[in-house]
Amino acid sequence: MKVDAHCAFDKGFDVKMMNDMQDDWTMVPIMRNLHAFNWVCPDGHIRYQGPSGPCTACNKETVRDVVWIAKNNPQSTSYCFDSEPHFQYFNEFKKRPGGKGDLTESMSLQGSCFMLTRDKYWELNICDENFGSWGSQGIEVAVKTWLSGGRVMVNHKTWYAHMFRTQGGDFGFPYQLSGSAVSHAKKTAKDLFFAGTWEKQIRPLSWLIEKFWPVPGWKPEDLAKLKGGVSTGCLYYTDNSLDETVARVCQRQLKKAINGKKLVSVSLKPMDFGQNIVLDLKRGYLTMFKQILAGLEALDTDVVFFCEHDVLYHPSHFEFTPPKQDVFYYNGNYWFLRLTDGFALHYDVSPLSGLVAYREPLIKHFKERIALVEKEGFSYNIGFEPMTHGRIDWKTKYGFEVYHSSSPNIDISHGKNVTQKRWTQDKFRRKPTNWTEANIDTIPGWDNVRRLLNFADPV
Repeated sequence: MKVDAHCAFDKGFDVKMMNDMQDDWTMVPIMRNLHAFNWVCPDGHIRYQGPSGPCTACNKETVRDVVWIAKNNPQSTSYCFDSEPHFQYFNEFKKRPGGKGDLTESMSLQGSCFMLTRDKYWELNICDENFGSWGSQGIEVAVKTWLSGGRVMVNHKTWYAHMFRTQGGDFGFPYQLSGSAVSHAKKTAKDLFFAGTWEKQIRPLSWLIEKFWPVPGWKPEDLAKLKGGVSTGCLYYTDNSLDETVARVCQRQLKKAINGKKLVSVSLKPMDFGQNIVLDLKRGYLTMFKQILAGLEALDTDVVFFCEHDVLYHPSHFEFTPPKQDVFYYNGNYWFLRLTDGFALHYDVSPLSGLVAYREPLIKHFKERIALVEKEGFSYNIGFEPMTHGRIDWKTKYGFEVYHSSSPNIDISHGKNVTQKRWTQDKFRRKPTNWTEANIDTIPGWDNVRRLLNFADPV
């Protein structure tokens, strides 16, 4: 066990730790804060531990009174690091199922205490002097453990208490600490783990981030960059029933928003829009699913954005990169616009037109979906948005999550939509959440919808 000098321990902590220890684990107890001493003056005034000096109440000299109390709050059990990398407490993980129990996993460590076998200590080159004298030790120890095939565990059956010296003076770090030393340690961690140059790793760092996702300080684009970049494409499908004027507006906006991403369009009539595929089929739900599958198979990108012919897509929609390959993501920043009068509406929804996911899982799902509809016919029990409900026991199941782009997409209601819109709350069996009404001029993030659609100015 490595431990800082300024720590206290639970009675029998060593036995409790050893009882659960395994050869490829790095383990830590719960971390409490150590209240080591107070400053006390002759008049009995008490000041909590910190720099020395006279009493702040009477200005008389003070003496140190050692109390040695392991405080019950906070009790730290989960740690991580951001994309710099910089140490973070991972309090959100405590609320997850994986954060509950006597033994829990932790993405990273705080660094003041950890235990592993002597063999693993030397095998993994723990406390590598290339990191320098201070900084990133918790990251080094945890990441080396995880990436070499081991686990980092927190034992909730026992604790240690660490005294934090953060107030400066004679209650700060007892040795010189420079910003350059901290930066050097971060750079060493990046060179080893982010660049994948550590010779003993059998897992990439992206595996660890995905295992604990979402992680504070990590954005989807950070994870995508770590994984070496992900190719994205757009699948546009249409039944060619939309008014040509509206269709052209949506197409122009889409081409602008995707900023050069590969585009495959699947239609029922020939059209000059991306790589066009024409299916000789009649309009319908099964046809739409077949169009989607044809487009997915024609694309060769890792990730696919679904794009429908009657939606105005905002560029921010396409900035998202799915962090997980086995999850279907839906953009929940979504507004409906009634073309007849310019009424606009938002409520929480996960629309098919806002779906983005990895291509291979999408192909598997839509093959299964088409087979089911061909066998049993379409029903609203099946629905349109994959994985958003549990009414169908799909053979291959994926996760479902919602993300929110910085500005919304706008679904235009034009009278020939595949699904009919509901514009008042009394039309819903369950009251929608975050119901917000607006108009064509006040949809957040858009200031040109009236002009785009050549909508008549208000009288």
